[in-house]
Formats: sequence, structure tokens, C-alpha cells
Amino acid sequence: MRFFATVGGSASETNIEAKVLASSPIMEAIGNAKTTRNDNSSRFGKYIQIGFDKRYHIIGANMRTYLLEKSRVVFQAEDERNYHIFYQLCASASLPEFKELGLTCAEDFFYTSQGGDTSIEGVDDADDFEKTRHAFTLLGVKESHQTTIFRIIAAILHLGNLEIQGERDGDACSVSSEDEHLNNFCGLLGVEHSQMQHWLCHRKLITTAETYVKNMSVQQVVNARNALAKHIYAQLFNWIVQHINKALHTTVKQHSFIGVLDIYGFETFEVNSFEQFCINYANEKLQQQFNSHVFKLEQEEYMKEGIPWTLIDFYDNQPCIDLIEAKLGILDLLDEECKVPKGTDQNWAQKLYDRHASSQHFQKPRMSNTSFIVLHFADKVEYQSEGFLEKNRDTVYEEQINILKASKYQMVADLFQDEKDAAPTTSVGKGTSKISVRSARPVIKAANKEHKKTVGHQFRNSLHLLMETLNATTPHYVRCIKPNDEKLPFKFDPKRAVQQLRACGVLETIRISAAGFPSRWSYHDFFNRYRVLMKKRDLSKNDKKQICQTLLEDLIKDPDKFQFGRTKIFFRAGQVAYLEKLRADKFRAATIMIQKTVRGWLQRVKYKRLRRAAIVVQRYTRGHLARRLAEHLRRTRAAIIFQKQYRMLRILRAFQRVRNATVTIQAFARGMFVRRIYRKILAEHKAIILQKYARGWLARTRFRRVRGATIVLQCYYRRMKARQELKALKIEARSAQHLKKLNIGMENKVVQLQRKIDEQNKEYKLLNEQLSTLASAHSSEVEKLKKELVQYQQGHRGDGNQLVSLQEEMEHLRLELEKALGERKVVEDSYVKEKDLLRKRISDLEEENALLKQEKEELNSRILCQSQDEFARNTVEENIQMKKELEEERSRYQNLVKEYSRLEQRYDNLRDEMTIIKQAPGHRRNPSNQSSLESDSNYPSISTSEIGDTEDVIQQVEEVGMEKAAMDMTLFLKLQKRVRELEQERKKLQTHLERKEQESKKSQVIETKTEVTSDHEDFAYNSLKRQELESENKKLKNELNELRKAIADRATQNNSSNDIQDGYNLLLNQLKSANEELEVRKEEVLILRTQIMKAAQQKETGKNMENITTDASWPNSDKHIDQEDAIEAYQGMCETNRLLEAQLQDQRREHEEEVEALKNEVDAMKEELEKQQQAFLQTLQLSPEAQVEFGLQQEITRLTNENLDLKEVLEKLEKNEKKLKKQLKIYMKKVQDFEASQATVPAERRQHERNMQVAVQRKEKDFQGMLEYYKEDEPLLIRNLITDLKPQTVSATVPCLPAYILYMCIRHADYINDDQKVHSLLTSTINGIKKVLKKHNDDFQMTSFWLANTCRLLHCLKQYSGDAGFMTQNTPKQNEHCLKNFDLTEYRQVLSHLSIQIYQQLIKIAEGILQPMIVSAVLENESIQGLSGVKPMGYRNRSSSMADGDSSYSLDAIIRQLNMFHSVMCDQGLDPEIVQQVFKQLFYMINAVALNNLLLRKDVCSWSTGMQLRFNISQLEEWLRGKNLQQSGAAQMLEPLIQAAQLLQLKKKTSEDAEAICSLCTSLTTQQIVKILNLYTPVNEFEERVTVAFIRDIQTHLQERNDPPQLLLDFKHMFPVLFPFNPSSITMDSIHLPASLHLEFLNKV
Repeated sequence: MRFFATVGGSASETNIEAKVLASSPIMEAIGNAKTTRNDNSSRFGKYIQIGFDKRYHIIGANMRTYLLEKSRVVFQAEDERNYHIFYQLCASASLPEFKELGLTCAEDFFYTSQGGDTSIEGVDDADDFEKTRHAFTLLGVKESHQTTIFRIIAAILHLGNLEIQGERDGDACSVSSEDEHLNNFCGLLGVEHSQMQHWLCHRKLITTAETYVKNMSVQQVVNARNALAKHIYAQLFNWIVQHINKALHTTVKQHSFIGVLDIYGFETFEVNSFEQFCINYANEKLQQQFNSHVFKLEQEEYMKEGIPWTLIDFYDNQPCIDLIEAKLGILDLLDEECKVPKGTDQNWAQKLYDRHASSQHFQKPRMSNTSFIVLHFADKVEYQSEGFLEKNRDTVYEEQINILKASKYQMVADLFQDEKDAAPTTSVGKGTSKISVRSARPVIKAANKEHKKTVGHQFRNSLHLLMETLNATTPHYVRCIKPNDEKLPFKFDPKRAVQQLRACGVLETIRISAAGFPSRWSYHDFFNRYRVLMKKRDLSKNDKKQICQTLLEDLIKDPDKFQFGRTKIFFRAGQVAYLEKLRADKFRAATIMIQKTVRGWLQRVKYKRLRRAAIVVQRYTRGHLARRLAEHLRRTRAAIIFQKQYRMLRILRAFQRVRNATVTIQAFARGMFVRRIYRKILAEHKAIILQKYARGWLARTRFRRVRGATIVLQCYYRRMKARQELKALKIEARSAQHLKKLNIGMENKVVQLQRKIDEQNKEYKLLNEQLSTLASAHSSEVEKLKKELVQYQQGHRGDGNQLVSLQEEMEHLRLELEKALGERKVVEDSYVKEKDLLRKRISDLEEENALLKQEKEELNSRILCQSQDEFARNTVEENIQMKKELEEERSRYQNLVKEYSRLEQRYDNLRDEMTIIKQAPGHRRNPSNQSSLESDSNYPSISTSEIGDTEDVIQQVEEVGMEKAAMDMTLFLKLQKRVRELEQERKKLQTHLERKEQESKKSQVIETKTEVTSDHEDFAYNSLKRQELESENKKLKNELNELRKAIADRATQNNSSNDIQDGYNLLLNQLKSANEELEVRKEEVLILRTQIMKAAQQKETGKNMENITTDASWPNSDKHIDQEDAIEAYQGMCETNRLLEAQLQDQRREHEEEVEALKNEVDAMKEELEKQQQAFLQTLQLSPEAQVEFGLQQEITRLTNENLDLKEVLEKLEKNEKKLKKQLKIYMKKVQDFEASQATVPAERRQHERNMQVAVQRKEKDFQGMLEYYKEDEPLLIRNLITDLKPQTVSATVPCLPAYILYMCIRHADYINDDQKVHSLLTSTINGIKKVLKKHNDDFQMTSFWLANTCRLLHCLKQYSGDAGFMTQNTPKQNEHCLKNFDLTEYRQVLSHLSIQIYQQLIKIAEGILQPMIVSAVLENESIQGLSGVKPMGYRNRSSSMADGDSSYSLDAIIRQLNMFHSVMCDQGLDPEIVQQVFKQLFYMINAVALNNLLLRKDVCSWSTGMQLRFNISQLEEWLRGKNLQQSGAAQMLEPLIQAAQLLQLKKKTSEDAEAICSLCTSLTTQQIVKILNLYTPVNEFEERVTVAFIRDIQTHLQERNDPPQLLLDFKHMFPVLFPFNPSSITMDSIHLPASLHLEFLNKV
């Protein structure tokens, strides 16, 4: 059943297979019991029919039961038990829900203790009971019904413990009304106590005249009680089976079924009763069916294969079956005797003797008149007739049944309803479902024909139905053989096993098979198995059947030992063993030949090794003798040299003694004369010194007197100035807070007003321009009029009236001009007035803004106090709580992913160590790359933990052994210690290297500081250069587009080869013109540089001659230049000068580098020369033969080195040649395609259109967004695309290009429906990414690159998965690129885990870079100039970390680093949401580290640090706004640090200040606020420390807060990351594969 349920499965989500399996523990509990031969013997027959649909999925099941052994409920033999359910319920009686059942242990009840021991070894009844209850629940049995079932079972146990008291000489009896078990029985079944007490001891007799109530004897009451118990249990059994069938029933049409028959086997005991008779009768029927099926199939096999065969008769047990079930057989006589009013078992036995004495299968025992023997197919069995009639009738009194029908529990009442109603529903053929109820009115019950059927009749009918089912299906048999009857392990009883084999008919089957051909082979299998025995000429034939016949005729001489069928070869017993022996002999001979050859080869190898060893020994011996002779010669020569030197030294010492004596005499004489002269000079010198010191003392006393008076005057003056400055500082300090309050929020208003002023200035300029245009127009008109007037005067001098009119007109125009000038003055005056009004309005608005803010804060406080009822607050709190739980769950999940990756890494390290330990069992050397591997890994390896070392040693002791582990433990610990030392040395070297780099950076910074604003100039120069290059690039792009358009036009319009040649000529001409223009641009740049150089030189000379003043005059014009223009010109000259200086410095650096390179080459040449000289000296000391040999060795080494260098050069040239060839092929292909397309253009327009359509279709067909590769190219794909790929390679392409390429490969594998290829590619991709990340565990760019690609691959798998939720933003073209065959949901989960790991590694790298910079840049660096001189009290003469040191960083360094992070992530196409989460995490770390240092350092808790800190935070916030990261939540991470800075700047005296601090510092905990106040240090002696009373006042205000107890923030805390779905708008067919990736083996589909 478990096999069918696992293989078949179910067609729906109802889990019908689990229900089918769940029926087994229930049926075992209520139908199995312990017997003398089996601890779990099935005491009923069971047939389960499992139904299947057309797809062979389980859709339902049905169960039939046969002949439940009800007598076991009231009686058990010695060493047997009742049904398991009774003992399970007693074992669980202590449970709370079973207290009302009134149960104790099983030994206390009569029905469960008759067999002796109530327990089974190795079986836990309580545990089995839990399984039974779980099975009830799985099958849909309600809890109320389960409780009723257990109540009924408990009531049966209590019924068995009733105490029956006899009366009146045994003719009557009674049950006490106070009997505890009777009360429990009635209470559990819900029946009336008095009626049950009465009818247990009485019975009713109904006649035609009247009704009698008769007392029963004690034995009759006991029989009636037992019958009632059996009937209750049988009805409960039937109800459970019926409910199981309902649970397993289905309405789906059944296509086929499999029936599983689990029925009792053949039984024979010392006392055999009615149950054993029915069981053996069923086994007779099943054995008959088995014989006819098995033997018939065996003979049909021979007939089908066409083998001559004589039919073998087998044993037929039909006479035995006729004895039992035929007319007037045993069952018929039993039913007839049951109908007799006073029938007895003895009368029935006598009828059997009379009727069947002559039957060969029936015998009468010699010593008994109540028993009979039936000769079954397995054995003869003696049955005792006592109890046959009673068990066949199965009678219970109707009065007791009526009481049970009136139960207050519906289920109990339903169990005992009339069976004519229940019969149609229980169509499962239960053998024990029909119970005859004896009644005093036989006439009334005679109408119900169901009560006439006895147990034997019902069993016979159900058995016939079973046989019909078996005959209509294909049966398969499983025979269970018990090794012994004692239920002991590892004990085999041969006699008992043979008896069971004979009873099962297995021996008969073996006899039939042995008489025929038991072994058989198909021709194909025989040929493959025994082809080693065939000859080569036979194998050349094509007919395998003929080859097999030839082989068997040659090997087996007796033709009767085998037969050839149509498809198989049949063998007699023993022939296959003979063929196997021949085959083994053939293999043995071949094996001996192979061994002979291998052993000879091994001996030859050994001889050669010994010969080489002897030659080596001889060579070393001869060398030793030669070296000893050379040593003797060298010692002789050395002795001669020693003698020579000694003689020389002796003569030299004698000469030196004479010479020294002469020199000593001369020295003493000369010294005497010199000392005389010296004493005279010394006396004169002392006199001069006395004079010098006396004069100096006089001069110094005069100087001290003058300096003292000057210092006194300076002190008085400085004290006066200091007091004045002190008063000014006090006034400024007192008014600073007021100014801050006034300036809060006014910056935006001032900016807005400033914008308004700018707009009005623009309007004013526009008005001025309009006035100027009007004035110019007016002047031009006046001139025109003057000219016309002159003309009129010349032409018409006599016309005076016209002159007067013209003069009037001129006066009119003058009036208009004056009027316009007046209007202009009015406009200017109004502008000035409006400007003054705006200024006043700005001040008024500022005051109103302050008032409105105060009112707004008051209204907000009132609204917060009075608004939002309890329901709204509760919903808000619930939402917040749900969000917190979601974040915590996500963080726990990602921590688990992180822990999994760490454990995975630890597992890899342990596996590597175990392989090293296993490979070198003795003395082991530590691998040289172990420390590097450990340092490269992201996670702590096993070598860094002494606890891990000891654990590995313990594990090694368990695996290898105590002795070996004891030897290796000390060595292993030494190796671990050595690894740690190497790791420390590596870290020291790394820190030293970083320090050197920082020093070099600082030196560069110092050099750049010496140049005034050189960075700004370089930036300006670079920006100008970039703009020029961009403009040139745009021009070239435009020209390229024009070229492409020209070629396309030529291709579509021209129809002859002349046009093609013209297109080529046009292309060449334009390229030449582009090159010429480029050369012209280069020349212009050179000319500009020379002009800049000249201008700089002129400027330097002019600067020395004259100074720049506000009214500067220029030599080339008489006009005076404005001051701003002069300053701009001066700055431009300065910039050119600095550019020239930067170029000179670059040239100087290049020159110095070249000089250093030349010096290094000279040094290398010197070293080589010295080596050659040393070698030459060594060769001179050697013999001539050795000199020749040494010279040859030197020449060989030199030639090999040169050869290696040439090989490297050759390899590089070959690589370049291959690249050029590939490019040449590509270009040639393009040219050929272009020529072919041009050549195929016809003359007619219609043909041209048709060809154009074909080309368009070909373009759509060429590439469909899939890439094909062969299986063997997968490692190359992973290496080129993942392992060896650098981000710079694909920086100029589409972002996340590797992810798109991988998806196109996956899509092709999905297109061809190759699941192995998909699985292999995804697994290799994930492993390759992990390998790259492990190798580059400290590279931010590489980690960010693979995070972007992994997320993009995950998005692609979602976007093209076919799920409607991910396809909402897809275009129709993108929907065509979806996966068709595979669901990669599990791989999406794996990629999600990998993305989380990469994100955590990225955060770790970024934090490692930023963490050393935070304290120095945020807390200590002086971003606002002038605050460094204001130090806290007590720290003026102390060097703090604010001083410039080796590890100091500025805030600009952090911002540059953040810019680098942001540019890298954006350039690599990382999702904006992930970028925001990264910076949120980094800003949290900045806040935590800075705040923790602030809380632990007293020297930074001051007003100046707060101001500096607030400025630094504003810079970071400005950076976030500039990068459009306001929505990321990074600014909110800095809120605690902002409030700490404000806390340092606020007043800390009055209670109002305390309330302001409490309302402001909401993100700081109480401990943090108190800690900062305790650490606060005044800036100077005029400020005051925070008083203890003020701190206590703060604590009282903050008592209502429920802040966490910790003081410091966890800067290692990591927020859970989210990867929102971000579909791509790029289609797969638009992606181009660059040649730099070397993916030529990928084919576009």
C-alpha cells in the first residue's frame, strides 16, 4: 500500500494516498492481536481495492473484511492478548481527556488479563495510540465521534468486570446496583442503569397467550454478557470500516484498480474451533486459484514458445472444497443444525460422521466423539465441535439491544439500528456484519430474511465474491514464511519452514518447474553474456539466433538439455551453471595472461631502477676520492704560504722596533720646544677672555633692564585688550542662542526673497534696455529730421512756413524726449522705493514666520494631546508592530542565510584539512598557500580558533585511533601556531604598506597645498579639455551617421558597379578629411600652448614691473577697465601660469622617472658584470676540463633565458596575430556581404522590393534572443563570462551584460527541453560566482558588479517565467522570450540567497573601508576654520586625536569614498532600491561609530565639537540631496548624531532648558543624554559645567520613556535587505556580444 501510494500519488489535493495509508494503523489497532505465533496477528480478513484514473493516479479505495474473531474480545488463550486498542486505551488512561472513562492499567480488567502478560516487548502502546488517533483525524473522524468510540471500548472493559451474584441455588442471579463497573458502563453508553441491571439477569419469553420474564442462571448471565460485549465490538468494528470506506470513496469514474488481499494463512492449533475452520476453508479456495493460475501460466509459456511439452498433472483440492461447501456438506449440516430448536454440537458432529465417513478428506478421531478431522491441502486438522453452533448463530438478546438503541448518545443508538436499513450502505461484504437476534416472537422476526443467514453462510457468499474478483483480475502472490514459532530473531526452524512451503504450494511449483526448463534466456541477453565463448568467425555473422545455436551445439552435447524457442532459449537444471563455469574459466585464462605481462613489466622496471642506483653510487664514490686528493693538494700549498708569511712577519717586526725607538726620541724633543711656546700663548689668551666676559656682562645687564620695562608695558596693554575682547565674547555667547532660534527655518525664506530681488533686477535691466532702445530710436529719428530739414532748407529756402512747422515738430520731439527721461527717472525712483519696501517686507515676513512657527508648534502640541481616539492609536500601534515583526523575521532569515554561508565555508575548510590529514598520515608539512587561503576567505576558518583545533583533534582520535592522533596532535597545533604567526606578519606588512601609501598621499597633498588652488585649476583645465573632446566626439559621430546614411542611400538607389565605386571613394575621402582635420586640431592645440607660455612669461615680467590697482589702465586702449574685469583677467593669467607649472612638474617627474630607470639599468648591468667577473675568477681556479664544462653551463643558462624571453614575445605576437586575423575575417565577411547585397540588386523596382522584403525577414529570423553552446564548452563559458571576467571589460556595454547572456543560454536550453543542461548551467553559474567572490573578498567593484548581475539574472528569471504577476510591464516582444518548459522557482530562491550573501559581503567591504575614517573625519577634522583654537578646559596642553597625524582623514575623504561607491554601483547597473539600502546601512554605521566615540570621549563633548559636528552632518545631508537619495532613509539614520550635536549646543541651566532637551532629543536614550551631559566640558573658564541638579531634572523628565538599557549602539547591526522586482526594458534580440569577451563559441539562434 505504501508503494502504491508513493508511486501512484493522487490526482487531486485531497491526499487520498495518505488516507489509504492511515487506514492501516486503525485496522491494526481494532483487528490485530498478539497470538502464540505472532505479536501482531491479523484476526480478520481484509481486501482493499485501490482505484486509479486514466493517468494512473489514486482516486479512491474500498475495503472488505472477512470473519472478525469476536470470541477474542471475551476470551484469550495463555500468552495471548485481546485486540491492541484495549491496551492502547489503558496505556493512555492518564491523559486529561480520558479521566471520565474510569480506566486503569490493563491487568485490572478481566477481558485484557486472561492471557497473562499484557505487554509486548519493544512495543509502546501509548505511542501507538497517538498514531491511531492521528489516523482517525486524517480520515475525517470528528473529535466527538473519536470520544464516543473510546467510550464504547472502555464500556466493554467495564462490562467484563461486572460482579454477578448467584441466588436460589443457582437458578437466579443479580448484579449489585452499587457496582462501580456497572455505573461506568451505563454512564459511558448513556443507557438507563436500572433497566440494564434488570435485563442483564433476566430474559423475556413471549407466547401466543402471554409474556413471561424468566430468571437466568449465573452461567447464562455470563454467556449473555459475553455475547453483548462481542456484539457491541462487532458493531463498532463495522461502523469504523464503513466510515473508512466513506472517507476513501470517490465520485470520479474509475479506470482500473489494484486489489490487495491481506487474509489469514493456514492455521492449526492444539484446539481448533469455528474460526480456524473458516480460515482454512478460505485458504483452500485461494490455493485452488493459485494452482490453476501458476501452473497454467507455466505451461502456456512453453506453448507460446513452441517447445514440445507434455502436460503435467498437479494436485487439485476441489474434493476438499466440495466436502465443506457442497450440498449437505459441513456448512450445510451446520446451518441445518442451527435451525433445529434444540440442536447441539454433539448432534451435528454425529451427523457429520454419518454423512461423510466415506470421504477421503474426512476422518473421525479414535478417542473423541465431538471432534472431526479434515484433510486439507497443507495438513490434516482436528476441529472440536464445541461452540460451532453458538458461533454460527451469533445470538444476542433483543431486550439488551433495545436498551442500547435508546442511548442518549446518537452514535451509540445508530450502531444498533435495524440492519435492514444499514444493509444497503454496507455493501462491502463483511463476514461478521449480520447478527441473529433471538426473540420470543419468531413470527414477527421471520419476515426479516437477513436474520436467517448464519455466519458460515455469509462467509461463504463473501468468499465467492472474492474469488470472482480474483478470477477477473491478474493476481500476484506474496508468501510470508515464519522462521520459527518462538518469535525469536536469528533462529531458523527448517521443519517449520518446509511445512509452510508445502502449505503454500511452493514445493509443488518447484516440482513443476524442475520437470520442465527452469532457466531461460532471451537471444539478445544470451549473446551479450556468453559472447566471450564464441569464435571470431561466428561473431562476424549477423544472425544472433544462429550464433547462439552454433555455440550451444558445440558446448552442450546432449540436445535434451536445452530447447530453442521463438524468442528465448530454455535450459534444464544445471546447464546455466555449466555455461557460467566455462565463462569464468575463459576470464581466468585472460586474467593470468594479463598478470604475467604486468609482473614481467614490473620486474624490468625494478631492474632498471637498481641499475640506475648502482651507477649513481659509483659516481658519488669516484667524486669523493677526487675531492680528497684535491683537499691534500690544497693543504700542501697552504702550508708553504704560511711559512712564507711567517718569515716575512718576523723580519718586519724587528725593523719596526728600531724605527719606533727613533721616532720616540724625536717626538719627546720636539714636544719640549712646542710646550714652551704654548704656555706663552695660553697666558695671553686668558687675559683676552677675562676682558670679553666683563664687557659682555655690562651689556647684558643694560639690555635686561630695558627689556623688563618693555615687557611690563606690553602686559598692561594686552591685559586691557584681553578684557575688552572677553566682554565682547561674553555678549556674543549670550546672544548666540537667540540668534539661532531666530534663524531657524529662515534660510529658505531668505533664498526666496533673494530670488524675487534677482527677478526684479532682471526686470529693471529689461526696462533699461527698452529705454536705451527708445533713446537710440529717438536720436536716429532726430538725425533723419535734421537731414531732411537741411534738404528742405537747400531746396526751399523761401518756404518759411514749412520751416516753422519743422521747428515746431522738433520742439515737440524734444518735449517727448524730456518726458521720456522724466518717466525713466520716475521708474528708477519707484524701483528704489519698491526695493526698500521689499526689504521691509522681508523683515516683517521673517517676524511673521517666527510667530507662525510658534503658533504651529503650539497647535501641533494641542492636536497631539487631544486627537486620535483609542481605536486609531491601536491600529497604528498594530501596524507598527506588524512592520517590526516583518523586519525581524526578514533579518532572522537573512542572518540564517549568512550563517549558512559561514557554515558552508567552514565545511569547505574542514574538508580541505581532512584531505591534508588523510594524504599525509605521518610527518605532515603545512601547505604554503594555507595562510593565503585563510586570509582570502570571508569567514573565520578553523585555523584561527584553538577550540576548533582541539575539536578536530578529538574527532581525529575517534576516526584514526588513539596512537596516531596522539602523534599528530602536537604537530597539528604547531602548524596552527605557525599559520597564525604568518597571518600576523601578513597583517603587519599590509598595515605597513597602507601607511606608506598614506604617507605618499600626504606628501602629494602637501605639494598640492603649496600651489594655490591647483586642484581647481586642474579641474578647470580638465573640464575644458573634456568639453573639447566631447564636441569633437559629437562631430565625429555626426560624420559617421552621415557616412552610414550615404552608404545606405547608395545601396538602395544605385544599380551599377560605378555607384559602388563612388561610395567607396566617398568613404575614403571623408576619412582622409577627418584625419586632416584631426591633424589641424593638434596643430592648433600646440599653437595655443605656445601662446599660453608666452602670455605667462609676459605676465610674470609685467607683474614685476607694476601692481594691479582698482583703476588699472591698459596700454592698448585709453579706456579704464572695471575692477571685476581686471580681476578676471588676472585670474585667467594665473590659471595659465599654473597650468604651465603643472606641465613642467609632469615633465620633471617623467625625466626623474627616466633617470631612475636608467640608474636601475646601470645597477643591473653592474650586478651582471660582477657576477661575470666572479664566474671568470672561479673558472680560472678550475682545471681546463672543468673550465670548458662550466663555460658550457653558463652559455646554456644564458641561451635558455633568452629562449624563454623570445617565447614570451612570440606568444604575444601570436595572440595579436590571432586577434588581427579575427578582425580581418569579420571585416572581409562584412565586405563580402555588402558586395553580395549590391550585386543582387536588380534593375527592376518590383524585384528590388521583393529582395528588400526577403532581407527584412532574414534579419528577424537570424537572432531570436537565444544563444546556443555545446556541453563541452560550458566550463569555457563560465571561465570567460564569470571567473576571469573583469568589470572594466564590459564597462562600455549594456549594464549587467553577463546576466543577459546567461539568461539567453538558459532560454535556449529551455527551448530544446534539456533539463540537464539547465541544471548544469545554473549550478556552474552559482558556483562560479561564489568562487569569484571568495577570491575578491575585499574588492568593492567586483562584489558590486556580481551583485548587480545576480539581481538582474534573478529579475530575468522572474520577468520571463510566464507568471502573470511578473509580466505586467512586458512588451509583446518580451513575452515571446518567456520560458516554455521549465519552472525555475527553486533556482530563483537559490539566487535570492546568493544575492543576500553578496549584499552582506558588499556591506562588509564598504564598512571596512569607511570605519577607520569616521572618527577622524566627523568628530576630529576641522571643517570650520577657527574652531581648533577653542579647546576644552584641561586639554590645552594635551595632544588629542584632533592633531594631524598619520591616521587623520577629512570629511572630503569620506564624501569622495561615498562618491566612488555611488558611481561604481550606478555604472554597473545596480537597482536604485538596492543602492538606497546600501547607503542607509553605511550611514547607520557612520552614525553608530561617531556616536559611540562621542559617548566615550570627554575631549570631544564641547560646544565647538557640536557646531563642527552639525556642519559635517549638513555636508553629508547635502551629499544625499545631490545624489537624490532622500527617500532611502539614510538621513534618518543620522538623527541621533544630529540630536547629540544639538544637545552640545543648547543651554543647560533652567528647567525650561531641560524640557526643551527632552522634547528635542527623541532619538537618544536616557542613558546617552545623561552620559553626554556628564561628559560635557566648557570651552573656556567663563562657561559652567552641567550641574548635578540639572541632570537629575533631565532624569525625572525622562522617567516615562521605556528606553533600552544599552549605552552604545551596535555598529555591526545590519538591516534586512529587500530585492524588489525591477523588470528590464531591453529585449534579448537587441543585445550585442562584444569580441572582448571571447565568446565566439556561442551561436546566435
